[in-house]
Amino acid sequence: MKTISLLFFTVLFTSQLMSCSRTQETTQTTSNAEIPVNPDFEYKNYTPKSTDRIISRENYLNQLYGFWLGESIANWTGLVTEMDKIGTIGEIKTGDFYTRTDWGKPDQPNIWSGTNPSHLSPTIDFVFAKDGEPWGSDDDTDIEYMYQYLLFTEKTSVLSGEQIKNGWLKHIKKEEENYLWVSNQKAFDLMTQGYAPPATSDPINNPEFEMIDAQLTTEIFGLFAPTRPDVALKLAHLPIQTTARKESEWISEFYVLMYSLASDGDQSLAMKNRIMIMADQARNRLPENSYPAGMYDFVKGRFLAGISWEQTRDEVYDRYQIQEKDGYNLTSRKLYCNGCFAAGINFASSLISLFYGEGDLKETIKIGSLCGWDSDNPTATWGGLLGFMIGKDGIEKVFDRTFSDRFNIHRTRINFPGDGIDSFENMAKTGVFVTDQVIQEEMGGGVDLKKNVWYIPASNGEIEPGK
Repeated sequence: MKTISLLFFTVLFTSQLMSCSRTQETTQTTSNAEIPVNPDFEYKNYTPKSTDRIISRENYLNQLYGFWLGESIANWTGLVTEMDKIGTIGEIKTGDFYTRTDWGKPDQPNIWSGTNPSHLSPTIDFVFAKDGEPWGSDDDTDIEYMYQYLLFTEKTSVLSGEQIKNGWLKHIKKEEENYLWVSNQKAFDLMTQGYAPPATSDPINNPEFEMIDAQLTTEIFGLFAPTRPDVALKLAHLPIQTTARKESEWISEFYVLMYSLASDGDQSLAMKNRIMIMADQARNRLPENSYPAGMYDFVKGRFLAGISWEQTRDEVYDRYQIQEKDGYNLTSRKLYCNGCFAAGINFASSLISLFYGEGDLKETIKIGSLCGWDSDNPTATWGGLLGFMIGKDGIEKVFDRTFSDRFNIHRTRINFPGDGIDSFENMAKTGVFVTDQVIQEEMGGGVDLKKNVWYIPASNGEIEPGK
């Protein structure tokens, strides 16, 4: 990746928020000095169509800020309970799973910590960056940061395998601690040997391809393709196939679709209704008779039946890790920690917090943190999604406070400008510029800098099952 100065992002914009509309836009405009413009991108003239979706760039900036903030809050909160509870099968046994009554109580040791609770918090509670200090990156945020940076500096909408490989090799440490595990680590090892995606996820080369990795590093591509899941899948294809194939790939695509669909549909509906509609649409990507489809249908069915989230979680554990239903046979393979890093069980766990959280940011993070397994990953995914949907202002309202806006990518990655210190505002602006290019080049849409809106052509394509 090329270096880029943070001083590049000096423009601010503060116009009235503009709601999304398919056929009509507000006539209010914003002064050019307030509108972010990428001087290295050629904005072409565009004649809007009556069927175009119209989205405010200013509102999207606030939402992208909310994505990074919400993901960071949820990630660091979920880390408190990461791998505390994985069940009682195999050599590692962690006892009964947490329940809602454990929120606010002492954290219990995880599978690596011996008798020690989390160093982040002695109790199971929200974790925030201290005032004046940056949020630290983690494996749930740093690869997404790197991909956004790559897209912007390479001036492309679709990353090639070589661009991905070169980015990983430049920005990830070869020595430990490099914050890579399972499939990410194996893919990185392959890159050091000259392999590039998609060869880095080929099951012949990477036996860890079924692990969780891609579903926590690629959701952001859905945000670069608002209302257009077809384009989102195109953008995310190679980044997902950097580490995932088959079921783990379809699961990762499910998350990308959720992020793209967050800008679509009736924005006036209650959050819980919007979440269910989005999830059912994304479900179409999961092939029938696959275990991700079975997990989705099972968890949703228990939720609609009024079963508590704790009972549903216990039934998920029994159904998939004890009985190995729907073809989920990882227990029989005698993997370390019974596959606690696997894409499947963590997907099922994430669906519990998604459905039972009902679009409530706090509740979703709480359930995700208490659900078990790799708990920081589902929390980060849904914290980022819900944070995007309600934006920076919505998050501050939910928690009744403001938060640090700085981000330290060099906690886990290397060779970024500014000694690795960025801000959510700059990160959101970069995301807007990436989306400008995607809308113009991949969708054939337009950017109106006078009105500060995007025109996004409608798509008639249905979401088809993965192959």
